[in-house]
Amino acid sequence: MIAIINFEAIIFDFDGVIAESGEIKTQAFAELYRPYGEAVVAEVVKYHTAHGGLSRYNKFRHFQQHLLHKAPLTPEQEQELDRRFSELVVEAVVAAEAVPGADELIRQQVDRIPLFVASGTPETELKVIVERRGLTPYFKQVRGAPKLKPELIAEILSEHGLNPNGVLMIGDAMADYEGAQANNTAFLGRVRPGDNNPFPPGTPVIPDLRALVT
Repeated sequence: MIAIINFEAIIFDFDGVIAESGEIKTQAFAELYRPYGEAVVAEVVKYHTAHGGLSRYNKFRHFQQHLLHKAPLTPEQEQELDRRFSELVVEAVVAAEAVPGADELIRQQVDRIPLFVASGTPETELKVIVERRGLTPYFKQVRGAPKLKPELIAEILSEHGLNPNGVLMIGDAMADYEGAQANNTAFLGRVRPGDNNPFPPGTPVIPDLRALVT
């Protein structure tokens, strides 16, 4: 088991690591694409599940090109999809249960080391959710899309003068793992009980965050 005491900072993903909100996002994607039929919905859910942590904008563009076979989304169309998606998810994510141990770990570590969030959720929306969950005071910085995980993590490390060797990224998707790998930070995967483990063999994983609470 990874020992939290060995790290000088922690970067958390949000959905599936701090809040049990992964399924909320899955259902929102399904609802958005339901007018195109259940076969499209099935592919949307499959892709979203396989690419957790990837920005919704990237997913919208992928679905437009590879599933719907339509012309690229205009900025206006993309903004409308984003608006509708936000309507489906924000209130539900604010109200979602915390991942077991997450709140306790954050409150326990905040006075010892700096804590950060790096998420695929749009940054403006993410900050609203974090604020409404009462967590803003606990984080040095809350970062989100449109930038991807490798860039978000790199900017956190640079802006706060952090040594990658002393930083732990906790995530539940390959995008989180790849972001950590790109920046040479340690990585710990959260795999919800009953879910498939998406990470390479040998990656340390936990079912929730309770084991990290000391």
